[in-house]
Amino acid sequence: MENLTLTIKANGAHEIDIKKSRFICTLARIKDEAQAKSIIQQVTKQNEKANHNCYAYVLGTTDQIQRESDNGEPSGTAGIPILEVLKMNELHNVLAVVTRCFGGIKLGAGGLIRAYSNATSTTIDAVGIVNLVTKKEIKLTIDYNQLDKLKYFLDTNTIPIESTDYTDKVKLIVPIEETQLAHFVQQLKDLLSDQFAYVEGENKIFEVPYSRAARQRKEKTEKG
Repeated sequence: MENLTLTIKANGAHEIDIKKSRFICTLARIKDEAQAKSIIQQVTKQNEKANHNCYAYVLGTTDQIQRESDNGEPSGTAGIPILEVLKMNELHNVLAVVTRCFGGIKLGAGGLIRAYSNATSTTIDAVGIVNLVTKKEIKLTIDYNQLDKLKYFLDTNTIPIESTDYTDKVKLIVPIEETQLAHFVQQLKDLLSDQFAYVEGENKIFEVPYSRAARQRKEKTEKG
């Protein structure tokens, strides 16, 4: 199973209209409950004329903290649907506040559940998801005549180049998952006829763009 530590790509907001009611979802990364409560207060103050500012958030390495509020909507029609969308997308340390400006047409319990769910899911799609992956910085040193070959290899294997320094040699820094390091080094030995040098650097957290559709296609392919 692929190791996933998913969160939103960036803080952001998105709006949908349903039967003249405006649903504005604000998403934010959070580190603790104090920050979550502060953002909820900010959003509520910015939308003080709105009818409702409902929210949900998940916190902790195992999502051990989960909070939700209907903020005046019928019980179970707002906070829980928002929370369920966060959990369905496997997001961690994320807050969603959905502001509703009532447009005069009642939606009913089922309509509210769908509206708050859709407002949250469409906003997640709009801001994007990333997978937080711990990788080791590998510092490579190669000759100039090897650069094009190495760049092609890295690009083919979707390995980004963090930095490049041109001196008497070419020095590059690339991020590699520690479990893949031995295989990566062997690939370079084969590619460059063992004519290179490398030094292991520090571990860093990298934000890798994540697509659920791409993951599902990959899983389907692996299952044959």
